[in-house]
Amino acid sequence: MSKIKVFILDDHQMLIDGLKALLMNEKQFEIIGIANTAKDALEQIGKNTPDVVLSDINMPEMDGIAFTRELKKNHPQVKVLALSMFGEKSTISEILDAGASGYILKNTGKEELINALLKISSGGMFFSDEISAEMMKAMSERGQKEEKVHLTEREKEIINLIAKEYSNAQIGEALFISERTVETHRKNIFRKANTKTVVGLMKFAMENKLISD
Repeated sequence: MSKIKVFILDDHQMLIDGLKALLMNEKQFEIIGIANTAKDALEQIGKNTPDVVLSDINMPEMDGIAFTRELKKNHPQVKVLALSMFGEKSTISEILDAGASGYILKNTGKEELINALLKISSGGMFFSDEISAEMMKAMSERGQKEEKVHLTEREKEIINLIAKEYSNAQIGEALFISERTVETHRKNIFRKANTKTVVGLMKFAMENKLISD
């Protein structure tokens, strides 16, 4: 089994050292590079591409949001796990819109960090409990300010299966409908959610409390 290649970006060397120490003895990961600036990270990643970048959000010159946006332009396959001291609603929204696949706080433990890296490297998304709670809070505070998007029960079912990383074929099998019908539903769902990406859809689904356990 090939190792998951990880790159660490943070302007504080002490945090980089701490993350390296947490992952050093985990055989499924290989740290292929570190950087203290986004510019340096982009240069290194251009020569040696990782699977996941652990990126700080608050950095001088180019922050984690701008870095993620720039990274995704040239390396759309590279996943980004955002790191921050805080879980501010606007920051969460911006980093997800930029293309990050997850968001955890810097006080996270080793187990959650490993779970996040494994989930994201396999194509999923990961949010620490505090971040999920903040996203839910943002939605409840928004209340009735925005017009409620109407989704059918079938569309809600499909959103939950997309969240579980089901393919169109698997969704069709689970719901006893054709793959073409699934594709039609997906197009309608993405249009109603006003997004073109699965990341955007998951953000929309969490904000609207559409994902069941």
